[in-house]
Amino acid sequence: MALLNSVFPWLMRKRIHQIDLFKKYPHEVQQEWLKSLVNSAKDTEWGRRYGYGSIQTYENFCEQVPVNDYESLKPYISRLRNGEQNILWNSEIKWFAQSAGTTSDKSKFIPVSEESLENCHYKGGKDMLSIYLNNNPDTNFFDGRGLAMGGSHRMMEVNNEEYYTGDLSAIIIQNLPFWAEFIRVPKKNVALMENWELKIEEMAKTSIPHNLTNLLGVPSWTLLLLKRILEISKKDTISEVWPNLEVFFHGGVNFTPYREQFLKLIPSEKMKYVETYTASEGFFGIQDNLDSNELLLMLDYGIFYEFLPINQIDEEYKKPLSLDQVELNTNYAILISTNAGLWRYIIGDTIEFTCLSPYRIRITGRTKSFINAFGEEIIIDNAETAIEEACLRSNAIVNEYTAAPIYFNDNNNAAHEWVVEFELTPTDIKKFTLTLDQTLQSLNSDYEAKRFNNMILREPIVHQAPVGTFYNWMKKRGKLGGQNKVPRLSNNRQYIDELLNDLNN
Repeated sequence: MALLNSVFPWLMRKRIHQIDLFKKYPHEVQQEWLKSLVNSAKDTEWGRRYGYGSIQTYENFCEQVPVNDYESLKPYISRLRNGEQNILWNSEIKWFAQSAGTTSDKSKFIPVSEESLENCHYKGGKDMLSIYLNNNPDTNFFDGRGLAMGGSHRMMEVNNEEYYTGDLSAIIIQNLPFWAEFIRVPKKNVALMENWELKIEEMAKTSIPHNLTNLLGVPSWTLLLLKRILEISKKDTISEVWPNLEVFFHGGVNFTPYREQFLKLIPSEKMKYVETYTASEGFFGIQDNLDSNELLLMLDYGIFYEFLPINQIDEEYKKPLSLDQVELNTNYAILISTNAGLWRYIIGDTIEFTCLSPYRIRITGRTKSFINAFGEEIIIDNAETAIEEACLRSNAIVNEYTAAPIYFNDNNNAAHEWVVEFELTPTDIKKFTLTLDQTLQSLNSDYEAKRFNNMILREPIVHQAPVGTFYNWMKKRGKLGGQNKVPRLSNNRQYIDELLNDLNN
């Protein structure tokens, strides 16, 4: 720890200077990365097919390379998983990050190259820490250990070569240098367990005796772990278990629905919460100012960014924009070209820019996670804000929720139906529902128009679910683990009907 306390400040200052440079010259940095990526892949099968050797400008890149989703890249990725190489990227691919699937597959398998692991995922982790330490010079971060929740991975053998698939967090933990074991808990054999229920139990038991200063993970699963730790330790708060705990680095889902529960579990004035924007495909953003939930877009991780106006998402001929063409407060789908061989790839997230100098963003939702059954275009950002306001006005705390449309029938107009699991039940469920509805109307003019005089949409229907409902539902679906998220909004009723069936049986 003493060595880290002396060495890391020097590394931190050096990296902060580099971050300042890409903040000052964002377009130049992005153009350099585009040239580097294209040049690296020009002799791959993909590069030869799309004439990478002749690409000189961004305009050439747009003309010659199609916009892709997972389905269009899947044939190439499948061949990589069968042992072929030099297809999408010029270095060997032996790791594949497994994430939530598409309509035709249970899982997606995202290639992870050595370059993306070192220069994107690990670099992002180092920058997360550098920015935190730079903002908190009096930190005692290195006086204790960190607890990180990881997934699991498995090995397959093809032509006597070993290949691995698993959660990105497991891939990162598996490839950490040996000295990382001295500054983190739990041990690797516990962190990489496949059985999530057993893992939570072992992580809770083995982490309690340590002096922890930091947490890293997805809010929902970290919350589950912390509650189990309190049950085992018989303490009232996590601050009693780990008095030196000072920061939780979180990502994966919006933190807003979980904030009140964390504040209750960790009632320490020194506790800080830092959001990151990570995915199986890359590390994209870091909250660099604790007074704002904006995320600094990280521009030198081997990723070239493009942004598609969300109204083009279903168009056959899409026209993405480069970074220098974006505007504030406009909903965009993100496209990335990466040092693992993803090319003009739509990752499925939507964002909006909150600042253009430097480039800061806010995650607004998913390209396929919204309700637009009647032209109302409710996105996750609307839903999260409305839930937060409803909780505030009805003295409630929400654990999880999902929502879907109810379509017209002979007796009633359409509506939105919600299943909400409360940690703290509202004092008045009618007030919660009314506030939810009114806030959605104030945020979204399309929803407001459909709600006018109940002509199309009537008041939302909210079902209260007992604590544990969503956990049990995710378990039944085989979706336990940090890479699996509760689907918030859907245009069809598959998820909500499953939950309602569980509630009624």
